[in-house]
Amino acid sequence: MGKPTGFLEFTRELPAKRPVEERVNDYKEFVERFEPEKLNQQSARCMNCGIPFCHSGCPLGNVIPEFNDAVYRKSWAEAYDILSSTNNFPEFTGRICPAPCESACVLGINQPAVTIEEIEKHIIEIAFEKGLVKAQKPNVRTGKKIAVVGSGPAGLAAAAQLNYAGHSVTVFERDDAPGGLLRYGIPDFKLEKWVIDRRVNLMEEEGVVFKCNANVGVNVPLNDILREFHAVVLAGGSTVPRDLPIPGRNLEGVYFAMQFLKQQNKRVAGKDPLANAAIESNIYSKELSAKDKHVVVIGGGDTGSDCVGTSNRHGAKSVTQFELMPQPPSSRTPFMPWPTYPMVLKTSSSHEEGVQRQWAIATKEFIGDENGNLKELKIVDLEWKLSDDGRPAQFVEIKGSERVIPCDMAFLAMGFVSPEKKGLIEDLDVELDDRGNVKATEKEYQTSIPKIFACGDMRRGQSLVVWAISEGRECARKVDEFLMEYSLLESKDLAWVTQI
Repeated sequence: MGKPTGFLEFTRELPAKRPVEERVNDYKEFVERFEPEKLNQQSARCMNCGIPFCHSGCPLGNVIPEFNDAVYRKSWAEAYDILSSTNNFPEFTGRICPAPCESACVLGINQPAVTIEEIEKHIIEIAFEKGLVKAQKPNVRTGKKIAVVGSGPAGLAAAAQLNYAGHSVTVFERDDAPGGLLRYGIPDFKLEKWVIDRRVNLMEEEGVVFKCNANVGVNVPLNDILREFHAVVLAGGSTVPRDLPIPGRNLEGVYFAMQFLKQQNKRVAGKDPLANAAIESNIYSKELSAKDKHVVVIGGGDTGSDCVGTSNRHGAKSVTQFELMPQPPSSRTPFMPWPTYPMVLKTSSSHEEGVQRQWAIATKEFIGDENGNLKELKIVDLEWKLSDDGRPAQFVEIKGSERVIPCDMAFLAMGFVSPEKKGLIEDLDVELDDRGNVKATEKEYQTSIPKIFACGDMRRGQSLVVWAISEGRECARKVDEFLMEYSLLESKDLAWVTQI
């Protein structure tokens, strides 16, 4: 531990952000870097706690107290070695992870938690600047060939680990560039795409092959994949969005969130926002703009927040965000004891930029004009009844609260239900679970077809980027064991032991 009294001397601070009035005019990242002294102070807040619950709070099992100590001592090579031993892509998680590790921080019992996520981002960015991040090419190739289908965080993590094990890995991506949701779902103001390109270039230098515009089961024959590769990892996303089948759903002006966000990400990249619209379900056939529109985002999660931030940058006339659930509390309740992840009120950077947030709202009808364009929403307030554990369990509509509000652009951001079945999954005929995900146990990650494995959202359903990376790493170890009967790849359950 770097400074035994650090948590008593310093309080939690976060880096400054560019002013709202400036950042809404572009799509650049706006969170600034800590000054060296501030970074040193924040790392000094990490306690010498008896049991570091942050380990279990992090799905990757990151060895957090040790890399905080290294940061305090300015031992950047050591900090990078510790962090990269469990996390292939800290430049991603350091920007877009909701930091469950911080919810489990022991200091968080009676003080603000350590700024673990920001420290993580600083470690990897300083490591890149100092030339500490180098290509790690395997010394020996096993002769085994593996296909990874999908280049989101789960696919990238699986590919990186399997390549380190000496296998020859080819990643198939149906889009025009690798990254999955990281590239065409998360806005650039949260994750600029040079960050992805930098990592992909490094992986290519290490020997991973990327094939883009390659939709396995559509323009890449599935039989060719099964014949050519010794193992296949299914790492596609949970991309089928949850719909809202109410009157007026087919009006012009009602869109899925990803139809809007993907277009904007392509636009920022200087690409045609309608490219492949004829064959991809998540690209709308017309260009979408929120400029001068009354925008309503239906769904209160991260995807909805991304629609808010993007709409403000478009110049929307007004932005409103609805959430079906009641407003969560601002701090932990007796039903959210430490170190569990608390369902408390979160205000994102996009919310700071301007939005009217409303909770316990149900949308009853999309109302259009004579030309079939959306012009209004019919909504109603809800009253929630809580269960014995304090969770919202049942709602009733409040009589007399039904009303109509102006809206000429609505985005459905209510989550995702499953991976797409048409093509790859249907042709493989692998067994699915009750939720429509590819069935593969967390112990083995193996599907009903022995040489085919699944990980990430395709296996566990919609989840966090940090969980996707964890799934990719664990799946890679099981594929390695399947091919070689043993594996030198480390399990997250053992990673922290090697640091003691």
